[in-house]
Amino acid sequence: MARSSLVIFFSIFLLISCGSKEEKEEIAEIVEEVKPQIIEEFGYVLNDYKVVKDTIQSGESFGEILDRHHIDYPTIYKIAEAAKDTFDIRRLRAGKPYTILATRDSLEKAQVFIYQPNKVEYLIVDFRDSIQTKFGRKEVRVVEKTATGVIESSLSEAIEGQNLNYILAHEMSDIYAWTIDFFHLQKGDSFKLIYEEKFINDTIPVGIGNIKAAYFVHKDKPMYAFNFVTDSTKNLNDYYDENAKTLRRQFLKAPLKFSRISSRYNLRRRIKLYGNRVRAHKGTDFAASVGTPIMSTANGTVIESRYRGGNGNYVKIRHNSVYTTQYLHMKKRAVRKGDYVKQGDVIGYVGMTGNTSGPHVCYRFWKNGKQVDPFRQKLPEADPIREDLKSDYFLHIASIKEQLDAIPSQYLETAIAKN
Repeated sequence: MARSSLVIFFSIFLLISCGSKEEKEEIAEIVEEVKPQIIEEFGYVLNDYKVVKDTIQSGESFGEILDRHHIDYPTIYKIAEAAKDTFDIRRLRAGKPYTILATRDSLEKAQVFIYQPNKVEYLIVDFRDSIQTKFGRKEVRVVEKTATGVIESSLSEAIEGQNLNYILAHEMSDIYAWTIDFFHLQKGDSFKLIYEEKFINDTIPVGIGNIKAAYFVHKDKPMYAFNFVTDSTKNLNDYYDENAKTLRRQFLKAPLKFSRISSRYNLRRRIKLYGNRVRAHKGTDFAASVGTPIMSTANGTVIESRYRGGNGNYVKIRHNSVYTTQYLHMKKRAVRKGDYVKQGDVIGYVGMTGNTSGPHVCYRFWKNGKQVDPFRQKLPEADPIREDLKSDYFLHIASIKEQLDAIPSQYLETAIAKN
């Protein structure tokens, strides 16, 4: 008999045999204290089962797991057939956790299988009586947080140096992708953030929610960004500055999220591959590892997707009557001629095809049929916020801007004073 059960048994015995009212009340309190705690998870009272928690091993199948927990193979086949319309049990991934709820008798036979593809969602296969499958989600609590940082070498390192979620670096690079060249951040650049973080069980982080507002100082120039919903029915939102001006431009600064410029547009560049002779380089090279996704820098139609000579695998996109872009040396192309692509869509992957000494994408930019340096162009902005939404926008950001400005940061005071 378990220790807690023995305590309860003897406490009840004493409660009956004791004559004093005070003693009976005291023992009743003891009995109340030692009652087993009811533990609930996934909609089940775990106290009613033998609970086995484990992870899917490499090469391990659903059948092997249930067989190990005393379910015969004819029954396993029935369970798999009944569950296949909800979830294909062959899609169990190694390293993902699962829970078995088994009987508390000597057989310890599995009754329920619960698979967790991620920290929030779970799949239940219940075969106690009839076979039932259903998906569930753990309750997620959203907590608003703030953060500040200063750039020493890169945005990623600044984020990690503050023990913040690395996803924030990606989100910030998306927000400011049209206004900040993240390949050329300067030491001393800094930022503030108001963002949402998601938790289950109040303590386990499960991801980043919305970045409500950001403030980035780059080259001593402060830049606000406020998230604002422009169409709630279609769930359309974007980021605008303190004057309701869009942060977007028609073109992204670069076709890769994180990389470095290994060679700029240079009409007098000498190239080793051609005997160190002067040969105009009419593109901008972004070095990155093989397989890195390459994005279209603006909306447009694919007019070429092919392999040719020194260009290797490349994609060329016409954006309008003025602008065209080209992306060279791909390992693999992800679009075909005639496809319409949107800004940020993946069109291929970094490779070393054609004439190249290392993995990179050569990004070429045409304006009115002439190849130009995209970093020297004053590129047009995207559509501004609608006039009828501006008053709502200014009302929306008023308190958020006050909150953002009030976030203390020793790194920002000098930059603010200079402007």
